[in-house]
Amino acid sequence: MIEAYLVYLATLFFITALSACALNLAMGYTGIINLSHMALFGIGAYTSALLVLAGVPFVMALPMAGIVSALFGIAIGRLTVRLSGDYLAFATLAFAYLIYSLEVGFTGITRGPFGIIGIPRPSILGFVFQSNEAMLLLVAVVCTVCIYLIHRIASSPYGRLLEAVRDDEVRVQALGKNTARLKLEALAASAFFAGVAGSFYAHYISFIDPSSFTLSPLAMIVAMVVVGGLASTKGAIIGTLLLFLVPEGLRFFDMGGAQIGALRMMVFSAVLMAVILWRPKGIFGRISLSSI
Repeated sequence: MIEAYLVYLATLFFITALSACALNLAMGYTGIINLSHMALFGIGAYTSALLVLAGVPFVMALPMAGIVSALFGIAIGRLTVRLSGDYLAFATLAFAYLIYSLEVGFTGITRGPFGIIGIPRPSILGFVFQSNEAMLLLVAVVCTVCIYLIHRIASSPYGRLLEAVRDDEVRVQALGKNTARLKLEALAASAFFAGVAGSFYAHYISFIDPSSFTLSPLAMIVAMVVVGGLASTKGAIIGTLLLFLVPEGLRFFDMGGAQIGALRMMVFSAVLMAVILWRPKGIFGRISLSSI
């Protein structure tokens, strides 16, 4: 029983870590406060689920989930790329609510608030990743590769250019660089990886509905990035480890469900407040949230 639960936690950890690293690419490295991140995650989940249920192989549905999310990210970026700070945050939040409304309203496609049930496990070359252990292996490999790609992007000269846009956009423009295009590319890349994470989430949980991609999970992902440290891929992973796995460990204590739930939130809040008070830049971060 405990082993099965640990496999479950490990699988969700890899999915969540990829989502956090994807958000960090836009938010930490480029300075784009994208509050539509979980909506883009959800678009990937819906895209992959609907394609596979329609008979499309998973090996095609997975990249398509990322591509469709990236297209939505580009659409959001084109309308918000000239904004910054609080205005950008509120604009992307408005898009998150718009996407939520579409997921609820288009019942013929998304099945509305009832969600999509019976999403099958991935199948590649005839092998179905039906067992939780097999699913963990697939998720771990693909998510690790994606996180490595994010790290390579962030640590490349292109990544340093994104950081320059974050730190002093006017100066980068003076050098003849198209900063709007750079921000759009970063948002598209972030959305692509969020969509891939969403695809795995849908096929692992086997059920999705619009409430799975609202402000509550968004706040959790943002907190993981902030605690681990903005502009640090390692920080996003450590932040996920602290705020996802540590509170979950309380389930092993002999307490009632309500008590465990309350204690988990207390631990989550305590870790978040401690980091914000004593390490404003996060554990491995190089910039503080206030500098974005």
